[in-house]
Amino acid sequence: MSNGKNDRAAKVRRTVTLTLFVTGLVLIVLSLAAEFIGLDITPGFGVVQMLQLLVGLTALTLSLFLYLNAQRQETPRSLQADIGVRLAATGLVFAYVTGLSDLIRIGTHVQPQFERPFVGPLQLGGLALAVLTIVIGLGLYYTSRGTRSKSSMEFIVNGNGQH
Repeated sequence: MSNGKNDRAAKVRRTVTLTLFVTGLVLIVLSLAAEFIGLDITPGFGVVQMLQLLVGLTALTLSLFLYLNAQRQETPRSLQADIGVRLAATGLVFAYVTGLSDLIRIGTHVQPQFERPFVGPLQLGGLALAVLTIVIGLGLYYTSRGTRSKSSMEFIVNGNGQH
């Protein structure tokens, strides 16, 4: 009976992971392509689109961590994996602060020549940096010990060229 329970839990995990992944992709595509498919209500990239992009990025990140975690269920997490999770979470927080900086009054401010706040180059750079941080965190988690007895990046600590 325990095996049936594990199969059921694995099926639920796969369904949740796939649902989060597809939801994240759809939200990101809809937010980035709103102007092209006629869903833009206001000119430019608005707050609703930014929130949609950020929620999509969160769903994608969570789904990728769930997928990677399912690949290594039987092993305890290593320090490298913990650092990867925390780094990706920091990237998500940075993405939200950068993306919604107009709402918290640290973003691009309305000037006389602009009708309303807009997503400026600093916000785009911050979002790119946040996504890079998330990818690095996912990479650290992926290359951590997993089912192996040692980390695949142990050569950095030992200083030899073999891993």
